[in-house]
Amino acid sequence: MQYVGVLTKMQTEHTNPINYYLVFKSHFIHMNQLLDKTIDIQFEGYECLGCGQNKKIFRQGYCYDDFYKLPNAGDWIMKPELSKAHLGIEDRDLTYEKKVQLQPHIVYLANSSNIKVGVTRKTQVPTRWIDQGAHEAIEIAELPNRYLAGITEVALKEHIADKTNWRKMLTNTITDETLASVKSTIKQYIPEEALPYFIENNKETAINFPVINYPKKVTSLNLGKTPTYSGKLKGIKGQYLIFEDNTVFNVRNHEGFVVSLKIS
Repeated sequence: MQYVGVLTKMQTEHTNPINYYLVFKSHFIHMNQLLDKTIDIQFEGYECLGCGQNKKIFRQGYCYDDFYKLPNAGDWIMKPELSKAHLGIEDRDLTYEKKVQLQPHIVYLANSSNIKVGVTRKTQVPTRWIDQGAHEAIEIAELPNRYLAGITEVALKEHIADKTNWRKMLTNTITDETLASVKSTIKQYIPEEALPYFIENNKETAINFPVINYPKKVTSLNLGKTPTYSGKLKGIKGQYLIFEDNTVFNVRNHEGFVVSLKIS
């Protein structure tokens, strides 16, 4: 069985365990069904998710030109506190920025390798947590726009991490934490203008990933350097495929890469 397509981040369903789908233009692959099967990956070229051309991917699935041009690659994507649509100030395309920034956003705690604080649109809960490989998460506050969520995250990350240790996440070197207790402790650091949006007495969300065996150590596959790879799939966590030989492949980091996949 062989498939050819452009990689984009895997689509997910919050089931027990999570269902993963690799979606190509003309078909999709239910990745859970490939567990314990051998996957041959061959890098075939690039297809920018913006212009569609065979141009080397720079970041987030876009070529260099599109990354610095398209509104959905603006700095406010990675740094929500830079959002300005609520002020009517354009970054690259105000209509687009209003649509994305002026909607409910969630500030949350997630535990993947350690407890971290993060921001996502309300419509992306729990997808964002799944993509990060978090096995548990809890909402802290629901803010009316991206800017307020951003400044809340900035204030909280003075006291708690905002990054995931992906190696620990993939080796399952984790500890369960009482997220509700941590949330209660850090409430005092929430900015005054965001405090009315604090969520009281909500429950943690538990997430279970389809992993047969976790590796003891991991080696990352980069198709730009190693264009051909073959391995037996042993798990899927976050946006990573985990193989029997301890190789891990970050699908999201390879958005815009054209690949052929052979399943056996």
